[in-house]
Amino acid sequence: MELDAMYAQLGVSAAVLQLGERVLESLKDRFAEIDATAEFNQAKVLHAMQNNRVNATCFAATTGYGYDDMGREILEKVYADCFHTEAALVRPQITCGTHALAVALSSQLGPGDELLSPVGRPYDTLEEVIGIRPSPCSLAEYGVQYRQVDLLPDGSFDYDGIRAAINDKTKLVTIQRSKGYQTRPSFSVKQIGELIRFIKGIKPDVLCMVDNCYGEFVERIEPSDVGADMIVGSLIKNPGGGLAPIGGYICGTAACVERCAYRLSAPGLGQEVGANLGVLPSFYQGFFLAPTVVAGALKGAIFAANIYEQLGFKVIPNSTESRHDIIQAVELGSREAMVAFCKGIQAAAPVDSYVTPEPWAMPGYDTDVIMAAGAFVQGSSIELSADGPIRPPYAVYFQGGLTWYHAKLGILQSLQKLVDAGIVTLA
Repeated sequence: MELDAMYAQLGVSAAVLQLGERVLESLKDRFAEIDATAEFNQAKVLHAMQNNRVNATCFAATTGYGYDDMGREILEKVYADCFHTEAALVRPQITCGTHALAVALSSQLGPGDELLSPVGRPYDTLEEVIGIRPSPCSLAEYGVQYRQVDLLPDGSFDYDGIRAAINDKTKLVTIQRSKGYQTRPSFSVKQIGELIRFIKGIKPDVLCMVDNCYGEFVERIEPSDVGADMIVGSLIKNPGGGLAPIGGYICGTAACVERCAYRLSAPGLGQEVGANLGVLPSFYQGFFLAPTVVAGALKGAIFAANIYEQLGFKVIPNSTESRHDIIQAVELGSREAMVAFCKGIQAAAPVDSYVTPEPWAMPGYDTDVIMAAGAFVQGSSIELSADGPIRPPYAVYFQGGLTWYHAKLGILQSLQKLVDAGIVTLA
């Protein structure tokens, strides 16, 4: 067959391809559900764009101060409309998800305030933002206290522990939707809503912020629909649709977003400044495409889970669980297996496919990390990518794929490298 021959040219053996095709036969109903959610979210984004009268003048570039940037202002209204919030801050000046979270946290917290994480330890790069690992300009350095309540052994919320942790100084609660470099479950929007209601029932004026990275458009509702005061994310993940070259967003109450804007620019300036530098067409078009791109990435994650679970590896989420983000963790059990997996993802990339990924000391992490990311946008994890810290249980985290077919190829290539290395034997 022509397709078999094409996969062979890409280095995928007949045995690996046949296993993949057998797995796909069992996933038709799940893929149909994903497509239905993508259709709903596509309509939601389209309605927000039409409702805010997006037009060709929105794509004009601005420089310098960026005063009177209509395209920027309308884009922020589109985000607020789509995520059902009072306001939004969507800027190329936000360099990544960690930066967006740092802006959101530092804008709301001051000396003597306390930050609470009811979902255990945050993602590695936030440890230095908070000051769990000492760093210049961390929240801890400015007198913000931090405490966390670990999840229960089954991955659920410790409601008794959370009740005991909330006190007069608790100003903001941060909820990380996705698992990060952990092997815990990611949380559904429904679960997050239940947690927020519980917290607000104890202290109504506490702010609840959700790190929404990797979760946008996976479900039909977002954490802002269930009580979050702020949702925060990166445009080089889900909402940028693979087109945004940089940027982040913060959507939430008008009061919260106003403070975030002052922290991002300067007191007295806020949202009035910030030139778009010509990136708005990619921001708009990427957001428009995001529901479909996320659907392809979700299919890739489910495909990966089903293949690797069938081969005896522990996968989180497992092959049948519902999905709440685009990340698939696979516990590979050894450094060598992690390297082989990532070599396969890199070999499937459209950019730098000839490069061999190696573990290295990435900024913001306390252990060597291996990362496969042959992307059009550096660090874009809505594009096909895989990474993980070189530490037990040697879990690799796979995500992205601008199209389902590319995600499929990446998973097949990852398995091929494990077979070639003698780590996996196919029957």
